[in-house]
Amino acid sequence: MKRAHSQSRTDALLRVTLGTTAAISVAAVLAIFAFLVYFSLPVFSAEGARQVLSWDWRPLEGSFGILPMVVGSLALSTLAMVLAFPAAVLVCAFAYGVGPKWLARPVMAVINLMTGIPTIVYAFVAVLTIPPLLRELFDAGTGFALLGAAVTLAVLVMPTIVLVIDSNWRGLATRTGVVCAALGMSPAQHVFGVLVPVSRVGLLSAFVLGFGRALGDTMIALMLTGNAPLLPTSPLGSIRVLTAHIGMVLATAVGGPAHQSVFASGLILLLVTGTISVLVRRAARQEA
Repeated sequence: MKRAHSQSRTDALLRVTLGTTAAISVAAVLAIFAFLVYFSLPVFSAEGARQVLSWDWRPLEGSFGILPMVVGSLALSTLAMVLAFPAAVLVCAFAYGVGPKWLARPVMAVINLMTGIPTIVYAFVAVLTIPPLLRELFDAGTGFALLGAAVTLAVLVMPTIVLVIDSNWRGLATRTGVVCAALGMSPAQHVFGVLVPVSRVGLLSAFVLGFGRALGDTMIALMLTGNAPLLPTSPLGSIRVLTAHIGMVLATAVGGPAHQSVFASGLILLLVTGTISVLVRRAARQEA
């Protein structure tokens, strides 16, 4: 009787702790959203919208448009995911039987190690190697461009995507592996014919997590894109993204439309990531 009562108290304490943690997390997100909305209110006026929600960033001429940075953020994140997501799926396929079994564990160990490397290390190494390489290969521009930043960002987010897919496949592979082997299916058929279709929601979640991390990165974008507030017209062109814009403006301006653009940039980033998360949850419910 005592043991049952003690277990009941432990379960109740655990529920209260988890509920409190969840409530704090929700409250923190709502507080951040309210903070950004409050300080972005001047942007919602006709004059503020004309200044900040426009296509030109020329502070000396009174133009403070952040739309080129919005497009630049989406272009950089999308290109990085186009490179990173297929690579992550192939790495997982390699580890789940497509490649030699004796290499699977070392490969996943390296992937785990890569997730712990600070972003600044990736950015620093990339600055010393990728721009000179792009200049030599294409003989155009400075080498600080969308393409180099996207490649570096893909290397950064790919390990995270791999670990999410791996956690999703681990249980599925155990349940489906024996059946597929009994049917005479090869490891490649098992992975691409069974695991990939069955884990669509998990793959989508991994994509969204990777996209969110790519969208929110600052150092790689700040050090490798060239920070030109222009619309991306070529992979070899320079761009500026919202995260880098926030850092650059906060370091140089206080007050005025330039400072207001920082809060608008943060609000846009939060809304984009939040919208994508909601869409993924809805897709997961429909799949279930």
